[in-house]
Amino acid sequence: MTTSTSNTDIDHSLEPLPAFAVTMAEHHLRDVLQLAFEHTDQHQAIVVYDQRCPLAVALTSAYRACLPAARFIDFDAETPELILATLNNLQASDLAVLIQSTNFRLEAYRLRVELFKRGLKVIEHPHLARMEGDENLYYIESLAYDANYYRGTGNALKQKIDSARGGIVDSGGAELIFSGRFEPAKLNVGDYRQMNNVGGQFPIGEVFTESVALEDVYGQIRIFAFGDTTFTVNRPEQPITLIVEKGQVVDTINSTPEFDQVLANIRADDSVVWVRELGFGMNKAFSKDKTVRDIGTYERMCGVHLSLGAKHGSYAKPHIKRGEGRHHVDVFAVTEAVKLDDEVVYRNGAWVV
Repeated sequence: MTTSTSNTDIDHSLEPLPAFAVTMAEHHLRDVLQLAFEHTDQHQAIVVYDQRCPLAVALTSAYRACLPAARFIDFDAETPELILATLNNLQASDLAVLIQSTNFRLEAYRLRVELFKRGLKVIEHPHLARMEGDENLYYIESLAYDANYYRGTGNALKQKIDSARGGIVDSGGAELIFSGRFEPAKLNVGDYRQMNNVGGQFPIGEVFTESVALEDVYGQIRIFAFGDTTFTVNRPEQPITLIVEKGQVVDTINSTPEFDQVLANIRADDSVVWVRELGFGMNKAFSKDKTVRDIGTYERMCGVHLSLGAKHGSYAKPHIKRGEGRHHVDVFAVTEAVKLDDEVVYRNGAWVV
């Protein structure tokens, strides 16, 4: 059985997105397929979709135009057994696209992970129903693939992060100081040539790292948004200031009950609130003023985000066992500038490397 809702739960009263939005999505996805995935007709493609929200319907239409030879499967109209059997017929380097108003689960399978194990290329669009109104257009804009920008700026940031002896995030009247070296930066910029897995969750656009020694992080940082307990973007009326000592959030200024609850949940499970990921978002479709509700989508926002909590699957720490931490909460910094060593790499809302 699938844990997802059935056709009877589809709200047919939702108005479709305008035709120009579908055309824009088709243009952007064609670039993604050709430039990032290097997909050709020599390989099969399967698109599993649902029709429970306007954005899912629009993306499905765009993929139909981009992949005329692909097989399209309505998740709500077929059995899990048929869907899995069809996907299992794909061969290494074939393409699977998952267009999900929520998140597809087929029995015990985490679908993207299973598909990667078989060497398939995967494009995943989850939680589309969380987008509302203009957010749908922001999401479609975020699919634009500028290879020169993502790969050029992304790799330049990685080189500077990997060689830096420290850095500062200036959030206007507050500075968060990284006084030691960073972990080797990881890229999510649509360049899969040196990677084991081809694809992942879209939209893309991020370079991330963290302090080698978490205790080397201290100071203050102002955040304008955070991921709340429902995994949606919460924007308080005024920025919240985090006070950080030895890599841990020890106090706040101008906090809200919702953010206090986030911190309480982290402390209840992880004992303390570690500052872990330092994320350099690159996606120009999202900004402080152009937001979407889904935290996993908005994480690519062009600017700086941090993660709070002990959980981070990409970097091992001697005092945090893998799988031990339970929380990874994204918070988004008011960012006037970012320095790596003495070089400014971010100012006026853009990366300048």
